[in-house]
Amino acid sequence: MPASLTDLLEDAPVIASVKDEAGLKAVLRSDCKVVFLLYGSLLDLPEIVATLKDDGRTVLVNVDLVEGFSGKDVVVRYVKERTAADGILSSKAFMVRAAREAGLFAVHRFFLIDSMSYRNLVPQLRSSKADCVEILPGCVPRVISWVVDDIEVPLIAGGLVCDRDDVFAALKAGATAIASSNADVWEM
Repeated sequence: MPASLTDLLEDAPVIASVKDEAGLKAVLRSDCKVVFLLYGSLLDLPEIVATLKDDGRTVLVNVDLVEGFSGKDVVVRYVKERTAADGILSSKAFMVRAAREAGLFAVHRFFLIDSMSYRNLVPQLRSSKADCVEILPGCVPRVISWVVDDIEVPLIAGGLVCDRDDVFAALKAGATAIASSNADVWEM
């Protein structure tokens, strides 16, 4: 596992968000070094992660989306002990904190839909002690710049990052990296 997620993202600022088998095949043909795994089940997760790890990828599993997982921190222990994943993503502060305590990379996902969710970000991030925060949608440069000013960890812009202009706008606004399920974006 790389020394820090921040260093890894500075070297590889485009993250492939893989949400199905077609995305898995596409990412294996890409140059993306970091993968956010957004699908799978309790049964096939170890195999999917192994496929990506065998291809030299850094893999973070979205534990909120894996079929068969519960909203309990034992999920983090499962990911650490039963897969070769490097880390997790979650919208739940306690899951992110559990990942950090387990020695995994931890990304705290936030869906910024209104001013209330925006105001909740900093206290939740303080609680989770995440390595990075991912905000969704990641196509709003003005909001990215506000969040970057408010937090002390790297920001990943994800969700609705659809093209080259979105990537550059997010990076210019202060995002450290972007995450997208659009394979065209992976090759920038």
